[in-house]
Amino acid sequence: MHHPPSLRPLSSAFAIPLRSNPSPLLRTSSPQTSTPFSTSPSLLARDKGRQAPTDPRISLIRYYLQHPLTPRPLRLSRLRTLRHWTIHRAWLLHMRNQRRQEELELERQYNAMRAACEELRTGVGDGGRLFRQAVVKKGIFSAGVPVEYARAQVEGPSRDGWDHGWKRG
Repeated sequence: MHHPPSLRPLSSAFAIPLRSNPSPLLRTSSPQTSTPFSTSPSLLARDKGRQAPTDPRISLIRYYLQHPLTPRPLRLSRLRTLRHWTIHRAWLLHMRNQRRQEELELERQYNAMRAACEELRTGVGDGGRLFRQAVVKKGIFSAGVPVEYARAQVEGPSRDGWDHGWKRG
């Protein structure tokens, strides 16, 4: 393919190729993109031997599910499944009733304490002096830290356990 003579001076200024067959970079049969299609890191895509790191929780689940000492899952017939479900629902109902009983007992104790405090405040003939002395917070930090704040409240036991060799210094 021949280009007209008027295009030759422009070809050097705009880098227009004058070849009749286009270069392999300009072919449209395999389009190339500047960004990879994959969303995984490009270093992993380059190295075929490496895989993406797996979540350790998933590894532990797989380990214990596929361990040879793990018993097989139960396969129950329809009747045994119905029995299991019935017992399970009865147990949940029992636990719910037990929690409700405990909640009612705590509510009863709270109401009794509130009634006792109210009786101390208004019912005693001293005008509530005894009640005020019982609930006063004056001088609570004068002798040091109250017992409630003496040790940091934590979820679990200490790491060392009980120190049997401790003596007052």
